[in-house]
Order: sequence, then structure tokens, then C-alpha cells
Amino acid sequence: MNRPQPAGVDSSLGRLYDCRVIHDQLAWYVAGPVLGLCVVACRALFNGRLGVTGGFSELIVKLRGGSARFDWRGWFVIGVALGGTLFLLLAGEPVFHGYGWLTATFDGPWGDAAIAAILTLAGVAIGFGTKTAGGCTSGNGLSGVSLISPAALVATATFFATAIVVAFAIEAVIA
Repeated sequence: MNRPQPAGVDSSLGRLYDCRVIHDQLAWYVAGPVLGLCVVACRALFNGRLGVTGGFSELIVKLRGGSARFDWRGWFVIGVALGGTLFLLLAGEPVFHGYGWLTATFDGPWGDAAIAAILTLAGVAIGFGTKTAGGCTSGNGLSGVSLISPAALVATATFFATAIVVAFAIEAVIA
């Protein structure tokens, strides 16, 4: 199957210039304050931190114990999963485009399967790192930093430093 080149890919050089992962997203000046208000609302309403890891852990603990009574964190994760599922149903099929070099590299009949496998492995690695760091980037970066938690500050600094190093490494390999 011939996949159209993502925006910003120079097919003659194989270089990525301006690939976007999400198109038509909210502007930063709208999304930022909304996320900030969500952090404040979680603290004010539930005395809790906004993050997916706590909700996922809540689901696992309750389901292992044979209970389906979740607190707000469990329902938050269920809502995230249902929102993703609803998007998939409305899109009509899994669409793997906009992942930069990944969708530009893996083409052909096994391209989507390779992309799905890589994204699944990446998700497992992220989950492991999330549990090791004591929370996800949203929980540490949004809620933990706003509470000036030393552990969250270190974790968030590590997230950003790692992202910068990986971005430069990928750019060096691609260029």
C-alpha cells in the first residue's frame, strides 16, 4: 500500500522538517489554562493529583480484589479509554499517520502491523517508566510541580532532559 508522505517530509532526503503528531489541536493558550484549571479542580474537589497512573493503579487494585467500585481516578482512566475508543470508531479504522519517521519508514502490507507493534512496545516501556518514576508526565509535570514536590520536580526534569537527548539523537541518525 502506498502511504502518502506526512507533511514536512522531504522524500528525496528522508529528512523530517515539520511533522506534526496531532493536527488541528487546541491552541496552547486555550489548552494550557484548561489543563491548569483541571489540576486545580482535582485538588479542590478530590484533594488529588491529576494523572493517569493513579487511575490505572486504582483499576488494577480494585479489579484484582473483585470490586468494580472505583474512585474518581478509576473513572478518569475509563473516560480516557472510552474517549480513545470513540475517536477510533468515528475515524472508521485505525489510522497511523502523523508519527513522523515511523509512518514515513514503515510502508507496505506489513507497515501498519509494524507501527502497531512499535507503538505497543513503546507504551509498555512508558508504563514501566511511569511506575518507576512514581507517576506519569501529567501527574508529575502538572500536579506534582504545581505542589512543588521535590520528587515531581526531579521526575519532570528527567522527562524533559531525556526528550531533548532523544530528539537530538534521532535528528543525528535521520540527518
